[in-house]
Amino acid sequence: MTAIIDKIAWIHLLEGQILGARSKGKDIYYIPGGKRDPGETDHETLVREIEEELSVHIKPATITHFGTFVAEAHGKAEGTQVQMTCYFADYEGELRPASEIEELAWLTYADRERVSPATQIIFDKMYELNKLS
Repeated sequence: MTAIIDKIAWIHLLEGQILGARSKGKDIYYIPGGKRDPGETDHETLVREIEEELSVHIKPATITHFGTFVAEAHGKAEGTQVQMTCYFADYEGELRPASEIEELAWLTYADRERVSPATQIIFDKMYELNKLS
């Protein structure tokens, strides 16, 4: 039986770059976000996780679905997959790492090998849509 990690993620693009987050003790970047708490909607999870990890407030009225991507989960048991449901949204505040996040970075398609397998799929899609340099 395949285990699936259900993750909600925020795609933030700026001038052809995408915001990546690296957790403490990890060597690769992820799209910021996380797992939902019991009973939470996607939007509630997105707002809570981004506030916890990046210290900014997502504006709920601006949340738009981008896509859902499935790939092998990085650093987990073989057969474990991550399902990332991705959203765009505007925010208020100043981006800064918080909680388990050690570093934020603006990444381009050239950084594809430095991100998780699910994030690589998102990078490919963004590049195909001419949104990622």
